[in-house]
Amino acid sequence: MIDSRGVRLAVEDAGAGQPVVLLHGLTATRRYVVMGSRVLERSGHRVISYDARGHGRSTPAPDPSDYAYGALATDLEAVLDGLGVERAVLAGASMGAHTLLAFALRAPERVAGMVVITPAYDGDLGEGRGRFERWDALAAGLRAGGVEGFLEAYGTPRVPPQLEGTVLTVIRQRLALHEHPEAVADALQAVPRSRPFETIAALEAISAPAVVVASNDTADPDHPEAVGAAYAEAIPGARLVTDPPGSSPIAWQGSRLSHLIAEVAEAADRLSAG
Repeated sequence: MIDSRGVRLAVEDAGAGQPVVLLHGLTATRRYVVMGSRVLERSGHRVISYDARGHGRSTPAPDPSDYAYGALATDLEAVLDGLGVERAVLAGASMGAHTLLAFALRAPERVAGMVVITPAYDGDLGEGRGRFERWDALAAGLRAGGVEGFLEAYGTPRVPPQLEGTVLTVIRQRLALHEHPEAVADALQAVPRSRPFETIAALEAISAPAVVVASNDTADPDHPEAVGAAYAEAIPGARLVTDPPGSSPIAWQGSRLSHLIAEVAEAADRLSAG
């Protein structure tokens, strides 16, 4: 466990070599970035993953509102400091993607490269209650009825019928891993109301090698492919990777993601050897 201003973060540190840090999405845990793949460890990388505050085995934030991206980026810094890592390749999905970008803008000297997986923040939080109604309903369902309450609020997944069972199974598996479901409910309300950066144009300041993974909207409508494309266009030199027609999302394929992360790590090595 690593302390970050009173929050205890559950960390896994495996392998040896160039450090890679994995950051998961909202309601997930550290298991849900490369889905258990060990490709990175076997290819000579030190793989660091951790449960975000309030998720998995990590402890809740001291205040129910303290799940904004500033705090999440501070946690990432605490993990790097706690493990003695000066620079790392960062790979994150959704909330994890936004967190690593917020950190890269704050401390670019500590980011060797990045893989930004299925981002969703489009630079506009919107105004009024409507933007957050669904998040608040999911939080209320989780508080009142646990996993089944969350699923009732979630409703029928907005995916093709053949994917519905997979999506619901994964949600159940993810939510069952949290020691503090009330904290996850707090995060469900706080994270969507937080800006990781002001606008997508802010990403033009990033100089590290980057890959952006954007999923097809049919399989993952909550992470629009157009948002991923906009990130790739904004980040200088970034490569956009999208799903081949008719295939399952690359974001769901741990081995494929691991190979992409390894490619970015190799590019970072070449740049530093420069």
